[in-house]
Amino acid sequence: MGTTGDADSSPTRPKWRKVAYGGMQPGFDDNHTDETFLAGMVMNASVVKRDIVKVMQDSISISQYLCIVALVVLVWTYTLRSSLSENALLILDITLLVSGFLILILTEKKVSLSLLLHYFLNISFFTTGLYVLAPIYQTLTRSISSDSIWAVTFSLLLLHLFLHDYSGSTITAPGALKNPNLTSCISLNASVVASVFIASRLPSRVHVFAIMLFSLQVFLFAPLITYCIKKYSFRLHLVFSVGLMGVTLALVYALHPLVFVLLLGMFIFVTAVCPYWLIRIQAYKFEINGPWDEAKLCFDITD
Repeated sequence: MGTTGDADSSPTRPKWRKVAYGGMQPGFDDNHTDETFLAGMVMNASVVKRDIVKVMQDSISISQYLCIVALVVLVWTYTLRSSLSENALLILDITLLVSGFLILILTEKKVSLSLLLHYFLNISFFTTGLYVLAPIYQTLTRSISSDSIWAVTFSLLLLHLFLHDYSGSTITAPGALKNPNLTSCISLNASVVASVFIASRLPSRVHVFAIMLFSLQVFLFAPLITYCIKKYSFRLHLVFSVGLMGVTLALVYALHPLVFVLLLGMFIFVTAVCPYWLIRIQAYKFEINGPWDEAKLCFDITD
């Protein structure tokens, strides 16, 4: 009788609860888990099943910008060889500027007269500043050897391509949802410094002004224009990109066949090999999620 009464009056062991905070639970170790702990385990919850055609279409943006940089290098090369005169460069600058404004007007629905006036005033101040600073750019690297200039310029262009934001624009487009990140700004600065190094090897002030205006127009505004085209029509973006690649390859072939082969191989690698490679390695992706993961916000903290 006494033994039974003692057993009935003894406290029952509390049930273990899965809580994040609250200290140790009586009767359990601090690292205790029960059979329900792994019930919430999920494997490959956030793994995206990618389609190779979609990945190849997305990679077109990278090949497109490689074409743009290749065309800039072509203009630099012909200018340094004195194949492009000052007047030809200035006509090219004006053509690019007018074409960019037309594309911006035709592809953007939110473009207003005040916004165009804002862009025009900024470009006017920008062009005036370039013309004033052209004599400084011309003599900036006079004490540096040409071999060092070519090596540093090549390195800066590689840095520019490596850090460039291929999904957006360094200049905020009308209606864009995000601002440029730090790496894209570093990429832009690298391209500007490379342009200054090239301009410092030109013979006249007008040459320096024209090549700097051309380079900065392309590096600053080409991503904005291509972004607007892609947002307006993805099919138009694909047609424009393929046409740009064809023109670039034709011009590069006229310069040197070996460079043509290298650039063509780069396009094939970026547009075909890399997407196929990505799809293949997705099969080996293994991700485990469970109650041990850190909590993640389900809303934007900036809202």
